[in-house]
Amino acid sequence: MKTSNYFGNKRFYSRVLAILGPILLQNVITNFVSLLDNIMVGRVGTEPMSGVAIVNQLLFVFNLCLFGGHAGAGIFTAQFFGKSDHEGVKHTFRVKWYISLLVTVIAELALLFGGDALISSFLHDGEEGLDLVATLGYAKAYLGVMMVQMPLFALAQIYSSTLRETGETALPMKAGIIAVFVNLFFNYVLIFGKLGAPRMGVVGAAVATVIARVAELGIIVIWTHRHKERCPFIRGAYRGFGVPLRLVRQILLLGAPLLVNEMLWSSGMTMLNQCYSTRGLEVVSAVNISSTISNLFFCATLAMGSTVSIMVGQLLGAGELERAVDEDRKLIVFSVLLSSSVGLVMGLIAPLLTGFYNTTPGVKHLAAQLILVSAVMMPFNALTNSAYFTLRSGGKTLITFLFDSAFVWVLCVPLAFVLSRFTALPILPMYIAVQGMELVKCVLGYLLVKSRRWVNNLVA
Repeated sequence: MKTSNYFGNKRFYSRVLAILGPILLQNVITNFVSLLDNIMVGRVGTEPMSGVAIVNQLLFVFNLCLFGGHAGAGIFTAQFFGKSDHEGVKHTFRVKWYISLLVTVIAELALLFGGDALISSFLHDGEEGLDLVATLGYAKAYLGVMMVQMPLFALAQIYSSTLRETGETALPMKAGIIAVFVNLFFNYVLIFGKLGAPRMGVVGAAVATVIARVAELGIIVIWTHRHKERCPFIRGAYRGFGVPLRLVRQILLLGAPLLVNEMLWSSGMTMLNQCYSTRGLEVVSAVNISSTISNLFFCATLAMGSTVSIMVGQLLGAGELERAVDEDRKLIVFSVLLSSSVGLVMGLIAPLLTGFYNTTPGVKHLAAQLILVSAVMMPFNALTNSAYFTLRSGGKTLITFLFDSAFVWVLCVPLAFVLSRFTALPILPMYIAVQGMELVKCVLGYLLVKSRRWVNNLVA
């Protein structure tokens, strides 16, 4: 086995870090501030924290639907940019507008008319005797304000995703960093009633998020329109909204599976958490703490997925197919090794962070156990994540649909449903059993990448 087949040279890793660095830094800062935000809400009490966690789980589905909708157009954006076709990039930018409008309207209507029922499905009595009615009230108050930020988030993603796919990764990073610190400041002021502001609790957390979204959107939009020489796709982008029908058909053909995939995958994750919640409201709190802390460490894995998508997509668009295969293999190895190291650190120090929450000892102990499980699974998550973005970069969206969301709904959700409804299995072994299904997905991911069916130039 030649190590040169799996490890790149200094120049290769310099290019990797140039793309990975800004994305990773933005993700780390965003998730770190989200952790502080979560701790602040957690200081108010277990019921407020649980209410916010449930709403964020529902908004997670909306966010992922947006990402999935943009992903189909994003495949073409990266390859058009690799071909230096700026008119093509402009068309994909417009397509993202249409997708965002559709997804946002549907999500807002679903939450407006079905929000109470969705929240209530997570509320179950447990051993700690937590107040379910109070939790529902906190969740409804938080959701009412958070719906305001949904269209702002969608518009920001139209711009930032296009900028990243055309090589401008620094600006979205800077805007994201500023936004999370704005969010952190106003969280402190509005949740606890500091600097003369009223003590607003969970509503204050939602208002702070809206303010942060406005700041992020303003920075991204103003910078893009003031730097047309670096963002040529924005010239004339609003002089019309026409898109060639042939490109629309291509994007729909490739993008529809990605949109459906993200919708089903995110709803599958929500369904898994709903299954876990049958063991009591304290489980909702523990899973919330665990996922918030784990997401901070999982940033490396997610950023590597974006790096794979950008680097491999640009090489495929430029017609360098064999180089794309070679660099993809090296990127996957690097991702697994990086995530293994991060997982080790997470397993050692992350459980200590549970002590900052104002909740019961039982919730803290369970959260620490769930974090350790996530740490062990991190290298396996890295492999499947890199495989997913490899397949997506070559336009194999139907395969990514089967690999990602179909896997969740065919194997993981039925397993969690049966264990939660028809057994008395405690939450920890149930969680381990469901997470362990990732090992099966690793084998599938390896075989799909090795098949080379994803090696396609879509814009030749």
